[in-house]
Amino acid sequence: MLCRLGGRWLRPLPALQLWARDLPLAPVPTSGAKRPTLPVWAVAPVSAVHANGWYEALAASSPVRVAEEVLLGVHAATGLPWWGSILLSTVALRGAVTLPLAAYQHYILAKVENLQPEIKTIARHLNQEVAVRANQLGWSKRDARLTYLKNMRRLISELYVRDNCHPFKATVLVWIQLPMWIFMSFALRNLSTGAAHSEAGFSVQEQLATGGILWFPDLTAPDSTWILPISVGVINLLIVEICALQKIGMSRFQTYITYFVRAMSVLMIPIAATVPSSIVLYWLCSSFVGLSQNLLLRSPGFRQLCRIPSTKSDSETPYKDIFAAFNTKFISRK
Repeated sequence: MLCRLGGRWLRPLPALQLWARDLPLAPVPTSGAKRPTLPVWAVAPVSAVHANGWYEALAASSPVRVAEEVLLGVHAATGLPWWGSILLSTVALRGAVTLPLAAYQHYILAKVENLQPEIKTIARHLNQEVAVRANQLGWSKRDARLTYLKNMRRLISELYVRDNCHPFKATVLVWIQLPMWIFMSFALRNLSTGAAHSEAGFSVQEQLATGGILWFPDLTAPDSTWILPISVGVINLLIVEICALQKIGMSRFQTYITYFVRAMSVLMIPIAATVPSSIVLYWLCSSFVGLSQNLLLRSPGFRQLCRIPSTKSDSETPYKDIFAAFNTKFISRK
């Protein structure tokens, strides 16, 4: 229904709009009054909201909540201070989850290494057969090369199936360890920022604020001394260098990966200096346990206990060899 007003036909406002129009306007605050604080999402750019969406979604995800319950459960069951609960939880998880997977990784890699002589023999015979067939059928060098590569891939795959040692199985450790590290880090982030509470009703953030030790009594604050962050970087670099010393004749790709991991280890130092000490303590303990597991899995006795096949590259004195290689590369080098 239209009505005529001032020579123009207008549609009447709905009742709801008329009712809202008659409401008194809120007073505009003066310069001395305190303006209401808007939420961050209301004043942040749209791009920033979308950028932080995945971060907050991950922080509130089910795996992170499970990691929070694990930390709270260990703390409640043991009665240890929070620094002790973090250390105990880290050692337990790494020992129960990553150590068996690391042993399995070494088991697969040892079987793959033992296949190399057979693979070289097959490659030599296949190269001779392809060369003969190429001369008989008049293949070009490109066709002969493609035929060789295609058959070589097939024969190697058959060897992996025969010995049940496909190299991809050696990556299981990464696919388990990296998500676990991320979930535990986010869980400690939530606990340190007051996003989670214990069943007793006490703020976990308040408990962490007094749950530290030595120079970092407040686990919710960054380590201003940089001792924890630098320790994390040094241990990670030690792990990288020990692994690099054991590899002879690395490919170009392996060399690039080694440099990348070195750079990430150094980059972790300033990052660790800006996050709560509880997270850095977890990173430090996790890296130290990882270094210990790396050294343990080089022990001939432990490898035999885990039924890891012996290889040509195995040493009866692995720790002595590591020290000698480290000394030659970094200390005695002129």
